[in-house]
Amino acid sequence: MSAIETRLLPDTASVGPQGQLMVGGCDTIELAKQFGTPLFVYDETHLRERCRQAVGAFGFGVNYATKAFLCRAMARLAVEEGMNLDVSTQGEYHVARSAGIAADRMVLHGNNKSLDELRVAMADGIGRIVVDSFDEIDRIEFLVQQGLPKPRVLARITPGVEAHTHEFVQTGQDDSKFGFGVASGAAAAALARLAVSPACELLGMHAHVGSQVFEAKFFEQAVEVLAQFFATYDLAELSVGGGLGVAYVEQERAPTIEEWGIGIRRACDAAGVDAQVTAEPGRAIVASAGITLYTVGTIKELPGIRTYVSVDGGMSDNPRPVLYGSGYETFLPRDVEADRPRTVRVVGKHCESGDLLVREAQVPADLAIGDVLCTPVTGAYGHSMGSNYNKILRPAVVFVREGQARLVVRRETLDDLLNCEVD
Repeated sequence: MSAIETRLLPDTASVGPQGQLMVGGCDTIELAKQFGTPLFVYDETHLRERCRQAVGAFGFGVNYATKAFLCRAMARLAVEEGMNLDVSTQGEYHVARSAGIAADRMVLHGNNKSLDELRVAMADGIGRIVVDSFDEIDRIEFLVQQGLPKPRVLARITPGVEAHTHEFVQTGQDDSKFGFGVASGAAAAALARLAVSPACELLGMHAHVGSQVFEAKFFEQAVEVLAQFFATYDLAELSVGGGLGVAYVEQERAPTIEEWGIGIRRACDAAGVDAQVTAEPGRAIVASAGITLYTVGTIKELPGIRTYVSVDGGMSDNPRPVLYGSGYETFLPRDVEADRPRTVRVVGKHCESGDLLVREAQVPADLAIGDVLCTPVTGAYGHSMGSNYNKILRPAVVFVREGQARLVVRRETLDDLLNCEVD
């Protein structure tokens, strides 16, 4: 196979004088030496450009879905570029607030928000709450009775649209833990209750059909279903959620954020939805901005079967291949333009047979122990879904821009593993 396709690399990726991968003007081989591996490297210029594209497509009400990747530096960057933040737990909210982000720049999600989560967010003046259940309405009404300010809310509607994606990340079908279903009548009942509740200011609706969705028609179908409610309740806002897919491997193609926005607005116009339309992109903002650098530790040849290439990370820094069967590409950043004729299986160092990163990886023929190996398009749901399985230390995260590397999340230490221990 030929060299890695450059469209899968961050925007500022280039080839250095020795053939090495440069990102943000930084030599990735030198980054691996300086910060160690595994290492998440984010192209800050790429991140900022995708945020600007989202604002251009949906306006300043667009929210970055922090579950894709969150640290304080990322929260600040998104807000600096005009986005608000979508948070779905008290932990995400706490990280964003610790970054200095005002509560009114956030939207609170979650299918099981606790009283404590709601209390803190409402007391701080959260920008929006996306209401997900009748139990949640009860909790909000209770808290307002206790003296907390009335929140502005969107009702999360389950439109009955089954997007073509992995079943674990489908969210718009009738059988879902999220939202109020249209087919069951729950959506109509929830909107009717919220419209008259003295404890809520109902602004509009929210829908999310799933994650890693490549076809705009599923978003458009959701708009068509939701349109029936707008005239009835005179709603002002519609959020189509997130879920726009990105290309992880060379045979995949995905719409741009701009194309997504145009398609959504076209669908709204066709359905007669006159509202402020917004969205919650996460993966589309960060996925292709990030790469992961590993060091090859073992190469195990099994004649007539396969070759295993073991690296110093694994399912603890990228669980997507194990959870969803997700595919990735690989290459050696010491020689970006090298052909990749050799097929291997890239696996991690966990005590788990299922610990694989790339099932059928194409690599250069001269791959050797000690090489730095790169998997691109790892900026979403790697760091955020990572774990300490086998007590592996979580990797560091660096942002690179104009030749400067900025450590934004340090690598965990062995002592960090003991922080919550009680003797």
